[in-house]
Amino acid sequence: MQFITPLAPAYAEVFLLCMVCVILLIDLFLSDVRRGITYALTLATLGGCFLITGFSDPASERYTFSGMFVADLMANVLKLGIYMAVAIVMVYSQAYIRARDMFRGEFFVLALTAMLGMMVMVSANHLLTLYLGLELLSLSLYAMIALQRDSAVATEAAMKYFVLGALASGMLLYGMSMLYGATGSLELTRMAEVIGGNAADQTILVFALVFIVAGLGFKLSAVPFHMWVPDVYHGAPTAVTLFIGSAPKLAAFAFTMRLLVSGLGADYLVEQWQWMLIIMAVLSLAIGNVTAIAQTNLKRMLAYSTISHMGFLLLGVLSGTNDGYASAMFYVLVYVLMSLGTFGMILLLSRAGFEADNLDDFKGLSQRSPWYAFIMLLLMFSMAGVPPTVGFYAKLSVLWAVVDLGGYYIALAVIAVLFSLIGAFYYLRIVKLMYFEEPTDQAPIAPRTGMRWVLSLNGIAMLLFGILPGPLMMLCEYSIALSLQ
Repeated sequence: MQFITPLAPAYAEVFLLCMVCVILLIDLFLSDVRRGITYALTLATLGGCFLITGFSDPASERYTFSGMFVADLMANVLKLGIYMAVAIVMVYSQAYIRARDMFRGEFFVLALTAMLGMMVMVSANHLLTLYLGLELLSLSLYAMIALQRDSAVATEAAMKYFVLGALASGMLLYGMSMLYGATGSLELTRMAEVIGGNAADQTILVFALVFIVAGLGFKLSAVPFHMWVPDVYHGAPTAVTLFIGSAPKLAAFAFTMRLLVSGLGADYLVEQWQWMLIIMAVLSLAIGNVTAIAQTNLKRMLAYSTISHMGFLLLGVLSGTNDGYASAMFYVLVYVLMSLGTFGMILLLSRAGFEADNLDDFKGLSQRSPWYAFIMLLLMFSMAGVPPTVGFYAKLSVLWAVVDLGGYYIALAVIAVLFSLIGAFYYLRIVKLMYFEEPTDQAPIAPRTGMRWVLSLNGIAMLLFGILPGPLMMLCEYSIALSLQ
């Protein structure tokens, strides 16, 4: 009989927390010249978390902290995605934060603390654990956005995010308190048993569901809870925007799956939240794609693009089937890769005193660097869903899961396709600027070796996963089937 210590499912989180304390202490004694040690320790921490999670038993479902924390295959896959995303953020951001006097221990510690919050959200099996992870992530992000204390735009973005985030957290907490009142339990598995046995007051459950979905909509940046996204993406330093626009989406997906599917997955409740998600998905696709066309700032354009992509993610979740959940998980993993590459290109062209966040900054990029123009082309094609990039297969898998439901869901899929065609315009506009316009900036593009290789692999992955999407899709299907059985 194999002996498993009580903390075994949370070894990665314990290791990360210990390393955060170690990095905080070491950074106190480092001068600015030797700050690279903090950066190296951060990457080493991510590597350690990757090894701990990667070598854990993938097929078992293990609980700890009195059932409040679960380690299953879905959690492991999403955590590995989070580690990879945060590591890429660190590599892309290194030159940017050095040039803006942000290459300090605070940036790295806040990023790791935010990652700890994401990991707790991904493995939560209890309403308190979910909320704890969410607040740990949110508070770290507020501080990261305001890290440039001399920037009025960044401070304003942090304040807006804080106020609206507090409002959303309040709604979420109120919904959770109503769930506790209706079911008598905070544990998601026990809650699902009570709700499935019709032992809870359905009126209270429906009211709780409204607050829960509203809170989830804010965290997913779905319409009509999207107001913070353009201002935060635009106002935050690009390195922080890159962080916000990537890894937390994986945690938000896990949050949605744990709460809606694992906890509130009874048939009569599924019908209720399906309709709410349908409305949010359609509005997100419409407002996100249409508004993005009018943007001249690339970060604001990508903010509205994020809103539209979250609409597609919600389509997969609202299907209420394992195929739909797997396609949504595949979509969010692909979206994180696309978002990392796109914001990485902005960081690539940025330099001290210059933010390459306007569309005009990409004019004539093919003449300045044909290779990076090609990478950006692959990223834009994938965002638009143009074959053979992986974005096409991600959208196709979500649409297929929706169409399989038949009835009015087919009309929903048609609406999604129409708005995707509208969205293709502003993605392809960037390709046109790169290849058919004269450059307005002649500054040489000389990234660090690490960024050069990682960004190139990031772009090529759009093509490779598009040609061979099977292994990643099978992993998503297998993890959903095991975790939701």
